[in-house]
Amino acid sequence: MSRRFVGSVRTAAVAAGTALAVAVPPAPAVVADPADRSVRDLLTQLQSLYQRAEEAGEAYKSADEDLRRQHQQVRRLGTQLAQARGQLAAGRNDAGRLARQQYQNSAGAVSPYLQLLMSRSLRGALDQGHMLQRAANERNHAVIRLAGTERRLDGVTTRARTALDKQQTLAKKRLTLRATAQRRLSDVERALASLSPQQLTQVGQLEQSLVATAQRAFMGSSGLKAVRGTRKPSRAGALAIAYAFSQLGKPYEWGAEGPASFDCSGLTSQAWAHAGRKIPRTSQLQWRNLPRVPVKELRPGDLVIYYEGATHVALYVGNGMVVQAPRPGGVVKVSPIAANPILGAVRPDEGSKSLQRYARPKLPKGSKSGNDTGYGSETAPA
Repeated sequence: MSRRFVGSVRTAAVAAGTALAVAVPPAPAVVADPADRSVRDLLTQLQSLYQRAEEAGEAYKSADEDLRRQHQQVRRLGTQLAQARGQLAAGRNDAGRLARQQYQNSAGAVSPYLQLLMSRSLRGALDQGHMLQRAANERNHAVIRLAGTERRLDGVTTRARTALDKQQTLAKKRLTLRATAQRRLSDVERALASLSPQQLTQVGQLEQSLVATAQRAFMGSSGLKAVRGTRKPSRAGALAIAYAFSQLGKPYEWGAEGPASFDCSGLTSQAWAHAGRKIPRTSQLQWRNLPRVPVKELRPGDLVIYYEGATHVALYVGNGMVVQAPRPGGVVKVSPIAANPILGAVRPDEGSKSLQRYARPKLPKGSKSGNDTGYGSETAPA
């Protein structure tokens, strides 16, 4: 969801799929006695707080997606339930009609054997026998259909009840996760409020210094030099990049997916949606469900996934840079790929050919400026 900082940076460039590992120690909910702590300790503390908030936010978004899918399932089952009830009513009507016909036809009727003996025409008697047999078969089939419809109705009713129970459980879970995310974002706000302007400046400077160090280590590692190459995106990848660039400067907002603001996976999912490819909404599902590619084989348009929990994502644009929606307080911007600890990379359009020619859109002035992780206050949506 948001971003992170490379405090306590432990850069371990790995050749395929994993790049940076950043050790962030567990932290209490708020920064205690900031005046007595070093700038590095403050940065580590804030990183941990933002990481906790981001994990909660990503869990909330996943639950929100699950709830959306469950709503759809409940609606589908509701439609099936209505259809099954209609079919059952029609079947009962048919069965009743056939029963009445049978009763009316049988009242005072002569047995088929006597009809055959008394008939002047053997063919006529046989035809009448066939008609009686067809009527009997129709009744039998109606009874079988009715029984089958009743079984289907029972099954759909059970599935509908189960789906509705699950929907209610997911709704409660979603509320709990939203409250957790709001609480953790409030922890960050309190921590930031406890720092002086001088401390905030020092923390920001240290963070940028660590990002620069991490980026040099990443780009200089032998297994990842190929990231500097001139690989071209696919046609869809180029469209995704163009869309992301058109959003530069828009604010980060928790849970947003445009058009006025974005969170990290909101930006990447919308970029690829505008390129004609529907991908999962959250960074965790993007990591879980999309084809993975080694980091050293990145091409523009691929998604770079960050942190062990896959809680952040950015769009690779080439030359070791990504476009991302940083955490609260930031805006959509172009950042070094190593601004956050890399987990791996995925390719939404695996199998698509790269373009023969490609010119990356020009970066607007100021698109790289500002902290790559952002410092500011942003609350979760109501």
